[in-house]
Amino acid sequence: MSGASRILDDLAGVAGGALSALVGLRDEIDALIQAKLLEALRRLSLVRREEVDVLEERLNATQAEQEKLLAELAALRARLGALEERLSGKEPPAPEPPPGPL
Repeated sequence: MSGASRILDDLAGVAGGALSALVGLRDEIDALIQAKLLEALRRLSLVRREEVDVLEERLNATQAEQEKLLAELAALRARLGALEERLSGKEPPAPEPPPGPL
C-alpha cells in the first residue's frame, strides 16, 4: 500500500503544482490584458467624467452670464434710445429685439 500511497501523493503534488502554475498564468494573462486595454484607452484620448462635469458647469455659468449681459445690453440700448429721443425731440425708434444666444 505504501507504493500506491506514494504514487497518489506524487500525483497530488503534481496536480497542486499544475494548479499553482495555472493560477499564476491566469494572473499574468490578466495583467497583460489590463495593460493592453489601458494603453488602448490612452491612445483614444478619452476624458474622465469629472472633467466633462466641470466643463458642463462652466458652460452653464457662461450661458447664465451671457443672458445677464444681453439683458443689461437691452436695458442700456433702451436708455440710450430714450436719451437720444429727449435730445432730438423726435419719436423714439422702435425697440430692436435682443439678439439670441450665440
